[in-house]
Amino acid sequence: MKKRILTGDRPTGKLHLGHYVGSLKNRIKLQDEYEQFIMLADVQALTDNFENPEKVRQNIFNVALDYLSVGIDPKKSTIFIQSQIPGIAELTVFYMNLVTVARLERNPTVKTEIKQKGMEDSLPLGFLAYPVSQAADITIVKSNLVPVGEDQLPMIEQTREIVRKFNFLYGDVFPEPEAVIGDVPRLVGIDGSYKMSKSLGNAILLSDSASEVEKKVMSMYTDPNRIKANTPGSIEGNPLFIYLDAFAPEAEREKIGKYKDLYRLGQVGDIEVKKYLSRILNEFLDPIRNRRLKYENNPKLVEEILKDGTKRVGDIAQKTMGEVKKAMKIDYFT
Repeated sequence: MKKRILTGDRPTGKLHLGHYVGSLKNRIKLQDEYEQFIMLADVQALTDNFENPEKVRQNIFNVALDYLSVGIDPKKSTIFIQSQIPGIAELTVFYMNLVTVARLERNPTVKTEIKQKGMEDSLPLGFLAYPVSQAADITIVKSNLVPVGEDQLPMIEQTREIVRKFNFLYGDVFPEPEAVIGDVPRLVGIDGSYKMSKSLGNAILLSDSASEVEKKVMSMYTDPNRIKANTPGSIEGNPLFIYLDAFAPEAEREKIGKYKDLYRLGQVGDIEVKKYLSRILNEFLDPIRNRRLKYENNPKLVEEILKDGTKRVGDIAQKTMGEVKKAMKIDYFT
């Protein structure tokens, strides 16, 4: 049997280039080697969007389109909706007994997101506990690997802790999942902040038009110490060159190397490099746009893909929960 992968995203908005380098690129590659499950995490999205469920509902379709447009093949990868798998919620409740509140509060990813969302004084319990829910997501299909961005590593470690404790207490039911990091673990935002983010408004979306991409690139943060085009500039930490390194094809590597040399010497302006980056990004996104259009014009097909995937995971989850209840000695009527 192939090893299993569980991964996914919160459907709170369309996906962006940071998602691509952080996890989508790996998912496309790994779907040929592993049995891959990709989850639309609508329950987790509701932890901070509970007052706006329509936003989450609408983005189920948008994120599914992003998956299919980048090359996730529904014949190779199973795409499903989290809320439609009752076993995940049930397993989350059992896992809550294995984690302390103090441990959840120490989770670096959770701490960062609480601060970013301004939840310090109004933190929903569901948001604090979503690492527990995520552990249930990963283990309900007995996943071996989880493709993630660098910022999600603490979440996977928390899952591993929960699995170890469950297996120690009740017997070996689950494998300990391992994280798989992309080639570019984290993509900075176009404003130079530490990561690209939908909520921060500093992202280039996978669904952006060519003109939208060009507009965003032309506004991109570069070297703040570079006042004029003939001022020597730094390429280290410069979003222009981070993006070029991440998305340019191999055939462009020599040209990028020359641009880097010229930039350091103050012999090329930001505008010229930005125009070049716009072309590189749009050439990368063009086939994604074409596939997206195909699925946008056939929403019934997207719905069938989601229904089929969710049914398959539902069957797997039912089997897993049978094993869990047997191990926990609560299989009363079997």
